[in-house]
Amino acid sequence: MTTGTTDVRDVVHALRDAVRGDVDDSTRRRAEYSTDASNYRVVPQVVVFPRDTDDVLAALAVARETGTPLTSRGGGTSVAGNAVGPGVVLDFSRHVNRVLEIDPEARTARVEPGVVMSHLQAAAAPHGLRFGPDPSTQARATLGGMIGNNACGPRAVAFGRTADNVVDLDVVDGTGRRFTARAGAGALDVVPGLDALVRSHLDVIRTELGRFTRQVSGYSLEHLTPEGGTDLAKALVGTEGTLVTLLGATVRLVPVPSAPVLVVLGYPDMPTAADAVPALLAHRPLAVEGMDARLVDVVRRVKGASAVPDLPPGAGWMMVEVGGDTLDEALATAHALAADAGTDAVAVFPPGPQAAAMWRIREDGAGLGGRTPSGAQAWPGFEDSAVPPDRLGGYLRDLEALMADHHVDGLAYGHFGDGCVHLRIDMPMERSGDPLRAFMEDAARLVASHGGSLSGEHGDGRARSELLPVMYSARTIDLFGAVKDLFDPRDLLNPGVLVRPAALDADLRRPAARSLLASTGFSFGHDGGDMTTAVHRCVGVGKCRADTRATGGFMCPSYQATKDEKDSTRGRARVLQEMANGTLVSRGWSSPEVHDALDLCLSCKACSSDCPAGVDMAQYKSEVLHRTYQGRLRPVNHYALGWLPRWARLVTGVPGLAALANAVLGIRPVAKAVLALGGMDTRRKMVRFAPVPFRAWARQTGRRSGDVRVVGSRDAATVELPAATTGTDGTPATTGTQARPPVLLWTDSFSDTLAPTVPHAAVAVLRDAGYDVLVPDHDACCGLTWISTGQLDGARHQLTHLLEVLGPFAVNGIPIVGLEPSCTAVLRSDLLDLLPDDPRAVAVARETRTLAELLTAPAPIGPGDRWQLPDLSDVTAVVQPHCHHHSVMTFTPDRQLLTAAGATFSALAGCCGLAGNFGMEKGHYDVSVAVAEGALLPALRDAAPGDVYLADGYSCRTQAEQLAGVQGVHLAELLASHLPRADASEPTA
Repeated sequence: MTTGTTDVRDVVHALRDAVRGDVDDSTRRRAEYSTDASNYRVVPQVVVFPRDTDDVLAALAVARETGTPLTSRGGGTSVAGNAVGPGVVLDFSRHVNRVLEIDPEARTARVEPGVVMSHLQAAAAPHGLRFGPDPSTQARATLGGMIGNNACGPRAVAFGRTADNVVDLDVVDGTGRRFTARAGAGALDVVPGLDALVRSHLDVIRTELGRFTRQVSGYSLEHLTPEGGTDLAKALVGTEGTLVTLLGATVRLVPVPSAPVLVVLGYPDMPTAADAVPALLAHRPLAVEGMDARLVDVVRRVKGASAVPDLPPGAGWMMVEVGGDTLDEALATAHALAADAGTDAVAVFPPGPQAAAMWRIREDGAGLGGRTPSGAQAWPGFEDSAVPPDRLGGYLRDLEALMADHHVDGLAYGHFGDGCVHLRIDMPMERSGDPLRAFMEDAARLVASHGGSLSGEHGDGRARSELLPVMYSARTIDLFGAVKDLFDPRDLLNPGVLVRPAALDADLRRPAARSLLASTGFSFGHDGGDMTTAVHRCVGVGKCRADTRATGGFMCPSYQATKDEKDSTRGRARVLQEMANGTLVSRGWSSPEVHDALDLCLSCKACSSDCPAGVDMAQYKSEVLHRTYQGRLRPVNHYALGWLPRWARLVTGVPGLAALANAVLGIRPVAKAVLALGGMDTRRKMVRFAPVPFRAWARQTGRRSGDVRVVGSRDAATVELPAATTGTDGTPATTGTQARPPVLLWTDSFSDTLAPTVPHAAVAVLRDAGYDVLVPDHDACCGLTWISTGQLDGARHQLTHLLEVLGPFAVNGIPIVGLEPSCTAVLRSDLLDLLPDDPRAVAVARETRTLAELLTAPAPIGPGDRWQLPDLSDVTAVVQPHCHHHSVMTFTPDRQLLTAAGATFSALAGCCGLAGNFGMEKGHYDVSVAVAEGALLPALRDAAPGDVYLADGYSCRTQAEQLAGVQGVHLAELLASHLPRADASEPTA
């Protein structure tokens, strides 16, 4: 195999000799970098991770000497195929990512190309400064990528594009010339022939380029004219790595707005909202964003109504941010703007949680827009067209008509103040790129007819470069080619983009993927039962690479620890997509590349909620393990940990055996031997079994004392429920002869056999809150450990039994309280996906609640005004939300309860690192500890004496105990310890 003029093996060998950083030509790594956030799949021959500028220069020299194409890459969030290439891919984000200097006097920053934009913002913030353009991907997009595409973001309407904020660039062109691109006299002399070329084409440059702010398509040569400042730095912004490779940049900073206020305006539709833009711009806003109401409906459906503030009525909204020196000044501007907005549907949000929630919805737009209201996959391509703002309303109406003609749909949003529209469209690309081509050609003619640009901020890439002749004359297209020849005559830098472009329907990823439905299907019953469709939910927006400390999310724990693309949700999805393609990753479910990619997945399910595209890598990992080992001998840890509930029931079911097992396993050499035999890390400790499981206590002591009622499923229909009526104040009230409303306390395997103090405490709390506590007379395991180890047939067996036990109670409307978050989450999510046709599953999922959800619910389900919350005003707590709790149930009710009870607490963002069987398994210990160092362990070290470590997850408490020697408590235990006449002592960290 050859790349350019040299055998690939020689290129790789030369790179390894020249570069100190990693040079990786493995099939797994090439699979991870075969695509960005676009529709395109171009497999590189080698990926290089330069450690510094010298490494970059060395890699460029090898590419020139061997004639190998080279593509620069940052966060890989390019939606037009700008960051994929056939030869060498240079990933700057891993090491060449420093903020070199902040000059507050000059209001400038010097940065390396791999610096993540939010990191620059954090470095500038102490000086009251920020970089003006702020794309929604700024928590993972790099400045090099923003310079490559001329990124803008919502606040470009006030601060300009990236090009408008660049001072100078340190670059190397395709001939090996290194120079500083800047403005002024002689700026063009660094590239022989450039000045003469510009002077001979001033007429077309002045008439065809730079006509409005968001005209990003093609090369922005208007900056090279005398009236454009003869600014080579600005002209190189947006050239997508086709002319130069960026080594460093000096950029301008702007003051941080002191009191931004968000105005949300409702309109009957998106075109009508766009018609209002010119009037809004007269008020000099900081941002003017349009958003389809259907996009917000997606958020409500996925994350619940509480994730969306109360909004004014409308089918399309404008989010307008205004500023001022004071909050009062900003509010005055907001009300003046609203008066000119042409609508009475207005909401004003000062700085605070409601405004932040709206911006989170906007930031997740690329992923949320990846599904149409019908549930169809929507794709980028015609993703960021732009027209002059005063043409936007008419353009949107014509665009809607065009989509109707092509029988496609999409959710529009974007930077309406700049005339830029983001739109992902449900092209039927499963089999062919023909529908994409047909639409793109018509859409290009439409945007050109409105005087617009194919790209408003994301660049042309492979998606739109072929269509540039629709926008520009033949002479201008030839001019672009002549510029390319001056900088990169051998066409080595990002070939196939802008000049001599690849066909827009070449190298499409989705049509090349085989369906995995016919052969094996997808055990989790969504995405039509097709694993290929499921893994292609990942369109590469890369939120899994964002720092959880900045986002407040939990995704992706292993990437947070390693910073390696292979350990991101996106990297894993790319390898699974290549498995579906079957050429690069060719051994299907058992492919080593697949298992290597999934090895460090903690199955935390954070991606299922934090990923705006709804990727659930925990389920994908389960499916891979299920298909790989179906009918075969499994790794020993699948039996040791995957069957842990079975072993725990066996040990605790024989009187005295738990005490004996604890004593024997307490001998460290014995414990290490057992751990090793079970495929676990010998640095871990063995679990301790409960001498008396909770359910055994319930059948004996609890039933006799009247604390609980042990009932069978046949008795469910006879349990008396409270009658719901309306009180004098119009709120629900409880009447009837039943003094205590019933609740079924479901004790999962962990709570029953390993941590019975938790259900004991829950009984005390529930009885104090006025409930009649029922305990089922049979065990009901949710099959969590079978799911996490990919034993899905066994998981279905466990869940079918669970439905027999819990189903009758749920069908009869009796609330089910779960105590272990991971197990409760199974009943709320995986149960429905694994047994989608069983109506009892729907009932169980509907009736299952966390303790906090029950205690904060209104009557007749919740305690309502019947119960006074325990006073937790003496409690200061470090709170570790369980990942499944965060992902499936949300932690909001727990926050509300702790706040209402008067506790002082800080809730951590990020996983504890144990994640059930993951942190116990051999080979995972170091990563497990590294994940814990992200948030949990520093918080425990910083905790004051007497602070409580609050964690509902058994894994979370185990991790803290084993790594920090801190004993955690469950919410039930904390509440129980503060009940009147509570016997339990106050828990401490």
